[in-house]
Amino acid sequence: MSSNTGTKLVIITGMSGAGKTVAVQSFEDLGYYCVDNLPPTLLPKFLELMKDQANTIQKVALVMDLRGREFFDSLFEALDTLGKEDWLDEHILFLDAKDEKLVSRYKETRRAHPLAVGGLPLNGIRQEREILDELRGRAQRIIDTTNIKPRELREKIVKIYSEDKQEIFSVHMVSFGFKYGIPIDADTVFDVRFLPNPHYVPNLQPLTGLNQDVSSYVFKWSDTQAFIAKVLDLLEFMLPQYKKEGKSQLVVGIGCTGGQHRSVALAEHIAKELSGKNYITHVSHRDIDKRKEH
Repeated sequence: MSSNTGTKLVIITGMSGAGKTVAVQSFEDLGYYCVDNLPPTLLPKFLELMKDQANTIQKVALVMDLRGREFFDSLFEALDTLGKEDWLDEHILFLDAKDEKLVSRYKETRRAHPLAVGGLPLNGIRQEREILDELRGRAQRIIDTTNIKPRELREKIVKIYSEDKQEIFSVHMVSFGFKYGIPIDADTVFDVRFLPNPHYVPNLQPLTGLNQDVSSYVFKWSDTQAFIAKVLDLLEFMLPQYKKEGKSQLVVGIGCTGGQHRSVALAEHIAKELSGKNYITHVSHRDIDKRKEH
């Protein structure tokens, strides 16, 4: 038996427009390796790769989307092979919604139904429902998305499939230097260039904010203490709101002039404080080595 005993495989399928895109994004947030629209004929080969002893992937989610009856004939054959794999814990998630809601969603997005190109969406929806009827009966879980918003669907999937109620929301602190530009992936940015700069202290200049002497210098000022208190108070208010809205990560940029001293020390400190309040935190220092490169 493979060393991958207990590998989880979730197949996401269902009606077009019922929320498969939101579903696969939710599984990505839960740490699943996700593949969108894998042809069923490739499923056996994909299982071989998963079973490889050198493979460490333990959770996989595959989106199987509609491509016609022949497509699902191949899918049923592939599903039959899953039951023979004793190292695999497979599960089918079927997303559904009432016809009128699916029609409304197609009108909102102005997309054509894959089975009704050039025709009425409702005709394609009815044809699709007929094709999917057997697959719906094989699903271990069915979620009706008629009356739920994308955020609510995400919360439902996380609640169902998260392990040990794991916390998936995290805060990523990024220190940087304004002279090199603001990080494009930052959700919010704090400018700490108003604080005393260790760069002008000869014995601190060659060091970084990871050094205790630099850190002590940065934190000895009353303005620094006031700033930290205000930022932590703001973040403690904001973070639950971001979680409530379904965000999985908040990227917080802390910027000084060169990204060597003040921003580094503060990013480390704020991450440590948030970690002590039971938030998952990550820290990276984008420009800490830039001085060596120039």
